[in-house]
Amino acid sequence: MPYYLYQVAYTPEAWAVQVKQPENRIEVIHPVIEGLGGRIEGGWLSFGDYDVVLIIHMPDNAALAAFAIAVAASGAIRTANTTPLLTISEGMDAMNRAAAAGYRPPGG
Repeated sequence: MPYYLYQVAYTPEAWAVQVKQPENRIEVIHPVIEGLGGRIEGGWLSFGDYDVVLIIHMPDNAALAAFAIAVAASGAIRTANTTPLLTISEGMDAMNRAAAAGYRPPGG
């Protein structure tokens, strides 16, 4: 099952609700992720461009897309970013395949 880095920035309105009624959002989304066949590896609040960072293990791209669409449709986020992640083993396999692919750059 692939891993994904999922980053979310809340709207000011969503932050206002959370300040009034603090809630562990990981506990809220946990059953949603599980219902799509995945699991949360970890979640953090963060500083900078994104407010929340998750590492999610999902069965495929469509499952992660379904989650991302549901979150976006809620109106609680102003932006999100999804990054597919490779394990080190998968990265090594990709590098070996790239070496064997025989790609020739323009003019090369």
